[in-house]
Amino acid sequence: MRAGGRKRVDEQHILARLNLLRIEHRDLDSAIAALAGGVPDQLQLARLKKRKLRLRDEISELEDYLMPDSIA
Repeated sequence: MRAGGRKRVDEQHILARLNLLRIEHRDLDSAIAALAGGVPDQLQLARLKKRKLRLRDEISELEDYLMPDSIA
């Protein structure tokens, strides 16, 4: 397999992963809002928020990999 073909497959895999992470991140927004609406379970709320932050970090890392800064 050519190197260019391998890179394209990697990019497609990363884009698919990004899509899944963004969906989960959006779903967590809804779950957090629903949980916070009533009498919130503070431990569960904290866990959801922590997971959301980890997702945001992973999304940022993958986006940076796909579009690295041109300033070096």
